[in-house]
Amino acid sequence: MTTGEKEFQCFGSDNGFTLKSKPHIHKRRFKGEKPYHCSKCDKTFTRKRDLMVHQRVHTGEKPYQCSECDKAFTVKSHLITHQRIHTGEKSYQCSECDKAFTQKSNLITHRRIHTGEKSYQCSECDKAFTQKSSLITHQRVHTGEIYQCSECDKAFTQKSSFIRHQRIHTGELYQCSECDKAFTQKSHLITHQRIHTGEKPYQCSKCDKAFTHKSHLIRHQRIHTGEKSF
Repeated sequence: MTTGEKEFQCFGSDNGFTLKSKPHIHKRRFKGEKPYHCSKCDKTFTRKRDLMVHQRVHTGEKPYQCSECDKAFTVKSHLITHQRIHTGEKSYQCSECDKAFTQKSNLITHRRIHTGEKSYQCSECDKAFTQKSSLITHQRVHTGEIYQCSECDKAFTQKSSFIRHQRIHTGELYQCSECDKAFTQKSHLITHQRIHTGEKPYQCSKCDKAFTHKSHLIRHQRIHTGEKSF
């Protein structure tokens, strides 16, 4: 019977483990042994279970179904993370501000705003980024990999910006139900609708003023801070 104590000591590292944690798997990890090979690609794994989970990438099997929507996942942990969208649970709280996140990885990325850490360095220039995705997008400036519009001469480094631009040509827009305004981005429609609803979600902490746009709040706050905009 295991007590939770570290009953086995690894002589190659400072790590210990219980009988339950299977010392042979620990040895494989330490030695870098990956005896389980995927027959569909060149991936290898330390544990058979990890191989079985990986194979779902090839088979398309998604056994973990969300009970609230039609989303399904290959890994149970991904389902648990997804379900927080429905429950509103944000377990990972920033200690520097009031932001909270459903995923630990998002909190780690967010913290870089406070620390100024930019872990992702461009190898072609001196630019550095807090997120890997931002670095990948930036590198397209150097590689010339862009999304070219077939209707005009516009080109984009981000696929999302390219898709948004194409709505100008296709006429696919987000239409306001209260007036004849239409927008290429859903977020712009949501902001616009505040004109009709009167909603002002951006509240000044120094006075009773509130605003429909965050940028308007930031501009207003300069009255209190004395900061001059240039």
